[in-house]
Amino acid sequence: MTQWLKNVARLSRKEIYSLFSDATLMLLIVFAFTLAVYSVAKGIKAEVSNASVAIVDADHSELSRQLRAAIQLPYFKPPVDVDRRNIDTELDRGHFIFAVEIPPRFEADVLAGRTPAIQVLVDATAMTQAGLGTAYLQEIFTNETLLFLHARDIDMQLPAAAVVRVLFNPNTESSWYTSTMQIVTNITVLSIILVGAAVIREREHGTIEHLLVMPVRASEIALAKIIANGTVILVISLLSLCFVVNVWLRVPLQGSLALFALSTALYLFSVTALGMWLATLAPAMPQFGLLAVPTYAVAYLLSGAATPVQSMPVAMQPVVKMLPTTQFVTLTQAILFRGADIHVVWPQLLGVTLAGGIFLTLALTRFRSMLAQAG
Repeated sequence: MTQWLKNVARLSRKEIYSLFSDATLMLLIVFAFTLAVYSVAKGIKAEVSNASVAIVDADHSELSRQLRAAIQLPYFKPPVDVDRRNIDTELDRGHFIFAVEIPPRFEADVLAGRTPAIQVLVDATAMTQAGLGTAYLQEIFTNETLLFLHARDIDMQLPAAAVVRVLFNPNTESSWYTSTMQIVTNITVLSIILVGAAVIREREHGTIEHLLVMPVRASEIALAKIIANGTVILVISLLSLCFVVNVWLRVPLQGSLALFALSTALYLFSVTALGMWLATLAPAMPQFGLLAVPTYAVAYLLSGAATPVQSMPVAMQPVVKMLPTTQFVTLTQAILFRGADIHVVWPQLLGVTLAGGIFLTLALTRFRSMLAQAG
């Protein structure tokens, strides 16, 4: 056993040296966990931001001016007056996302207890902005109208009032979520690529024959590749989480970093084993790419990072929950966003570990077969 561990350690050092000597791969790793995380966090927004608004004020009353003044940055740009006859043309040209039309005698009808309507036309090709922005405008107009009536001692009783308390991300900033999920995404894709590339590189460069004449086992060679590449990704992902996400993007980390490191290590064990298995199925790098890309795409789309598992078809949800990527996304959100401890996330840790055992068994079986054929 001692000799086995020494062989794995030596081979791991060789793998790390080989990885560090590949400038292209190292540049890809550094970019993926720095600028890529930052650009996704700042470039992809789920909330309304700087949405353009056209307004047609046919009332010109105090209430209509109050409604106009309430449409403010950073959610909306200052409203721009347009002629009513040009609204459709402006929306068709994409100059505005929202067009608000306040009818004549709007304030008088409100004070008289009638229910006048404000028309909001929306360019729904800007899907996220259109859906959330409509709700924002409706809430703004309702609140401002109630404040206007209250200022005139006119009570408007609503049948119910919703009190909303947002937990874990009170300002609902999408960068808090997208930056962390981008690290999870990068861990997944790089784990598959790096280990698979290491196996394919040995085969294409002919160095696999050198390993065959050495007194080492297939399990030692395979685990060395998994440990070496997994360790590099683990270290740089934790550095990215601390310095890029927490310091640069100012995203607070609620939970235990040590628990997240343990979870990431177990997940890396699972995904790197998957990458090695895929590499043993492919005869060359192009074929490996054709296997790795759809595998990553399916794992990402079904992980819950892009779409919540609850929103997926009911028949698919039990299958999706067994995937290690889904388990890792779930425990990452629980640890980093909600501050969960190991008593909460142990089922996900167990699921990731079991998946890693299955992938490692498949990878070792195929790797031994590949070495036997090469010998």
